[in-house]
Amino acid sequence: MNYIKLFCSISFLLVFNFCYAQNHFKGYENLFTIPANYVVPYASKAPTIDGDINDEVWLNTPWSDRFQDIEGDAKPKPYYDTRVKMLWDESYLYIAAELKDPHVWATLTKRDEIVFFDNDFEVFIDPLNTAHNYFEIEVNAYNNIFDLFMHKPYRSGGAALFSWDTQGMQHAVKVQGTINNPNDTDTGWTVEMAIPFRALTLGNAINVPKDKDVWRINFSRVQWETDIVNGKYVKRKDSAGKVLPENNWVWSPQGVIDMHRPERWGYLFFSKNKAGEKQPQFVLPYTEKQRQYLWLVYYKQQDYRRAHQRYATSFAELKMDKPEFDIDNKRNKIELSSTGRRFEVSIKDTSGKKIYLNEEGLITK
Repeated sequence: MNYIKLFCSISFLLVFNFCYAQNHFKGYENLFTIPANYVVPYASKAPTIDGDINDEVWLNTPWSDRFQDIEGDAKPKPYYDTRVKMLWDESYLYIAAELKDPHVWATLTKRDEIVFFDNDFEVFIDPLNTAHNYFEIEVNAYNNIFDLFMHKPYRSGGAALFSWDTQGMQHAVKVQGTINNPNDTDTGWTVEMAIPFRALTLGNAINVPKDKDVWRINFSRVQWETDIVNGKYVKRKDSAGKVLPENNWVWSPQGVIDMHRPERWGYLFFSKNKAGEKQPQFVLPYTEKQRQYLWLVYYKQQDYRRAHQRYATSFAELKMDKPEFDIDNKRNKIELSSTGRRFEVSIKDTSGKKIYLNEEGLITK
């Protein structure tokens, strides 16, 4: 056998398939960077939720990577550091966050005020990984909470359910310095949360994660540019007198200025190993690689609809002439069903198992 010829042939096929896939994603690269992941250890004991993240249980828990701009590497790195760490048990997801800031301020004190009009810390959780039915929790340096439930994202006509509350949640903030005092220099502020799994549940069955389960999660920090005027913090304005847009710093970059794209959130991998013990390594699930092709069709369909006032009814209209791909050495085929007003795209491999995505961005199996 000519092993050199065989090796070259295999190498060519691998490169060809890689380049072919890359060509399909061309123009959408910002939406297909690999999301961040965090292996969350099991809590040997519950942390005390008081805003002080120096409990022994936290000291043995690893930090996440530092936050980046929401658009990723296309934008400058944040000028203040932010990072998180997490734990879990059968009842709660525990979150600790550290936000460095030399000038800590807040104004909003009433529950469910729009907290992101202040500097804030935000949590987004999709327990079922369907890109629908997800939860958002925001807090400012006053420890004031704004939480909501989204049946589906805003892009699909979703509306926030502000009446939803994270029942049973414990939360605390501690300022390292003074709040609303421009005359000194602060270190920042820290956040602690204990989010009950029963609050993140639809229907009667409580969705408690198991060892090696994967959820989708992301964190955002809203940071406004400010000036000190007459001894107070005032949001900075441009030459036309308009308030400058906020900075959005996130754990896992979205690729666009929009937190309400759950498919872009990071991966939360639950481990029964305790904090301080060796943790398993997260490996991107095969099904997540399959979903990337579904989301590619979704993004192309949305662009097509904006240009033609309808959805494409064939892959040819989307300039995807070969709806077959190799993923982890398994042959996959995508199928499109479209009326022009609605569509559903699916992917399956030789096992016959299918994953579906529709025009509202809902993932089903």
